[in-house]
Amino acid sequence: MAEEATQREAIEATVRAVAERIEAEKTQLTDLDSAIGDADHGANLDRGMQAAVEAIEDADGDDPATLVKLVGRTLVSEVGGAAGPLYGGSLMSASTELEGGIDAASTVAFGEAFLAKVKDRGGATVGDKTMVDALTPAVHTYKKSIEQDDLPPLDSLAKAVAAAERGVAFTTPIRASKGRASYLGWRSVGHQDPGATSTLFILEAILEVAEGYLDGDVERDAASPTIPDDSPAEGEE
Repeated sequence: MAEEATQREAIEATVRAVAERIEAEKTQLTDLDSAIGDADHGANLDRGMQAAVEAIEDADGDDPATLVKLVGRTLVSEVGGAAGPLYGGSLMSASTELEGGIDAASTVAFGEAFLAKVKDRGGATVGDKTMVDALTPAVHTYKKSIEQDDLPPLDSLAKAVAAAERGVAFTTPIRASKGRASYLGWRSVGHQDPGATSTLFILEAILEVAEGYLDGDVERDAASPTIPDDSPAEGEE
């Protein structure tokens, strides 16, 4: 994906795919958030992504990094609660990693920067029952697959999605320590975290689009951490 025009096209397609997925899953996200939150995660994120689609359609000739930053800025403006700064603000910050173009190295740096900003903004770590529980294993698995296992980006992304899926499952039996759900104490146990779930949906949409632009095979049952790891594996740093 060397040409900027193709990269821009891929980003636009990804934003649309994410918006469509969030719209389709809005009710499920709302139901999950009703159990342990404010019951607005699905509606808020859907509104933000629809606005992001409109924003990229109005953008004229932006380079890939600027386009990603625009999406982030739109989410900050349109998504209420904590989700706006967490998703949108982190996108804005991480977008600088794509200023030299989109390739394996820059996407690893983007993922790490996004994760770091999410953790910084939300103050959450693995085990707090938040989106970090899905995002952390996804980013670490992607990095390991690219840098240590020397896998193509598409295969690496598939492994990251599988890791995020296990991270979502990890949130169900644990007690929330951050966010609105933490107010419930032990009553939060047994409920899947909506932020981790929407993170998985976003990653799955990204993978779906990537299949049309990148070479490689998608193995959704690829090995990945059973429990999210809060620090890179040996040799990752």
